[in-house]
Amino acid sequence: MMPTPIITVQNLVKKYGNFTAVNGISFEVNPGEIFGLLGPNGAGKSTTLEIIETLREKTSGEIWVNGFNIDSAPEAIKKIIGVQLQTAGFYHSLTLTELIELFIGLYQTSIDPLELLKKVNLTDKANAKFKQLSGGQKQRFSIATTLINKPTIVFLDEPTTGLDPNQLVEIRALIKELGKEKTVLLQDKRCRNQYQYFSQKIK
Repeated sequence: MMPTPIITVQNLVKKYGNFTAVNGISFEVNPGEIFGLLGPNGAGKSTTLEIIETLREKTSGEIWVNGFNIDSAPEAIKKIIGVQLQTAGFYHSLTLTELIELFIGLYQTSIDPLELLKKVNLTDKANAKFKQLSGGQKQRFSIATTLINKPTIVFLDEPTTGLDPNQLVEIRALIKELGKEKTVLLQDKRCRNQYQYFSQKIK
């Protein structure tokens, strides 16, 4: 018996005037799946994710997230998703613990900062300032912030951009581990074979 999809996108269209950014895309994501939107810059990957995340309005089409329709229940969807922040969006002079505590206050939730940092192998950097981290460490911390509100679904936006080969291996291993607990939807411009590392299906 096939599982009920946790995300369903049907004939999604996004237009900006005469320009069509997303042209009738349809797909389904199953619970516990790592699902990748892969393609070159300008293919509409980020736009598609932002619409599912309720950050951008669609032109037409239907979207359901964990049974919630995006048109009638956007607030319910926001409560069950975690969205990766770009590293440029962090206060670089704050420590990792201080940044997590800041987001805990914004989300009005409760989570142990050290436990969260442990998930991304950054406990030794708890008192380090964000600006002191390497590129791979910054990406791992950015992924950690998606977990602060204890989401069911995690969205990652080009999590491997700008990483060297060793950092790339670390991030892919982290995403695979994350996929054991969450549904992960990511977008990246890397080719499909970069993601053969994952045991879960990448469409």
